[in-house]
Amino acid sequence: MNSPLIQLENVRKVYNTGAGAVNALDGVSLSLGSGEFLAVIGQSGSGKTTLMNMLGCLDSPTSGRYLLDGENVSDMSDRRLSEIRSRQIGFIFQSFNLIPSLTALENVELPLRYRRVKPAVRRRAAQEALEQLGLAHRMHHYPQQLSGGQQQRVAIARALAVKPQIILADEPTGNLDSASGREIMLEIDALWRSGKTIVLITHDSSVAAFAPRHAVMCDGKLSEAEP
Repeated sequence: MNSPLIQLENVRKVYNTGAGAVNALDGVSLSLGSGEFLAVIGQSGSGKTTLMNMLGCLDSPTSGRYLLDGENVSDMSDRRLSEIRSRQIGFIFQSFNLIPSLTALENVELPLRYRRVKPAVRRRAAQEALEQLGLAHRMHHYPQQLSGGQQQRVAIARALAVKPQIILADEPTGNLDSASGREIMLEIDALWRSGKTIVLITHDSSVAAFAPRHAVMCDGKLSEAEP
């Protein structure tokens, strides 16, 4: 039997604030195989963003273990975690996080530039990702020249350009109208069906419905739920 791609073992994340200790993650355990699609549902302050940061190697546990593809990443150096992020994980955010002064093509190229990929190679990878998202005719447009749905598709193309195993989507439809949001979720569903492992963070049950597996985040605790 293959080992899980993502495995959290009794992970806790404690933040010390002026009001005392806050248990953002309180003994979270999760096992996710390659090619699975999980929606994590929770309200603001439930701990779901901290969970996303943990899964994306943007944060480290206070205690417990995080195994990514069988490798314990819990106590790795920031440099090693950065390498893992750049090669194995693609991020999609609610706010798109596009750089206004760069074209769609240049935005998609950016993570490959950070990896020092040769210009011709990264340009072709970025073009292919944008073509896959139906944006071949918008490659040289700037973010302000694109609709919200188009900007989010650029962000998805940026995530795909590094050819990651895992896509982490944090409220990817939060800044979109319902029609554009559905289009984006159809794109994410297509990525899953192509073999990507997807973790979707949302507070919207209609968005979560695209995932075959659901979990609920509440007060730092994670529990499985029926779809």
